[in-house]
Amino acid sequence: MRVPSLRQSLIPFCLSALTLFSLPALADADHPHVRLETSQGDIEVELDPEAAPKTVANFLRYVDEDFYAGTIFHRVMQDFMIQGGGMTADLEQKETHAPIALEKSGIDNTRGTLAMARTANPDSATSQFFINLVDNGALNYRDLYNPGYTVFGHVVSGMDVVDKIAGTPTGRQGPHADVPRSPITIEGAERID
Repeated sequence: MRVPSLRQSLIPFCLSALTLFSLPALADADHPHVRLETSQGDIEVELDPEAAPKTVANFLRYVDEDFYAGTIFHRVMQDFMIQGGGMTADLEQKETHAPIALEKSGIDNTRGTLAMARTANPDSATSQFFINLVDNGALNYRDLYNPGYTVFGHVVSGMDVVDKIAGTPTGRQGPHADVPRSPITIEGAERID
């Protein structure tokens, strides 16, 4: 009976270990990262296309088109959320693509998650998104009459920036409430994976 050499025994072990340690990097490649460069600092988000494929594709389309550059966080509600991605500093809505249908991603609106903003019509989301400042269970999908808001990612770095934005003084500006008194601009958004 031939006994394998130490070298022959170690090769399969090393390959298995290499595969094991490579798995997180491979899985991460399936979850795009986007950097939101704001006037208050950078926010990095990780997207979840398995949970909300159409919503992620829609968001990345706007990112790739450089749509978010020059938009503001126009709605800031401390202990609730910060919303942006559709209006200019003078509160003019930028022209968007057609709305997308609501997706039930199965992810709850918890602190640090990224979700699509919309009107009362569940299938009206375009470019605007929000970041939850707290766990907002009331925004989760419950049933046909309480469809909630699609969560499609989460903040992986820059939550301190999100909290800084949340602490900015706000007021009413025309028909809009909770508008930062000094504009908080999204200077750019780019894929970083």
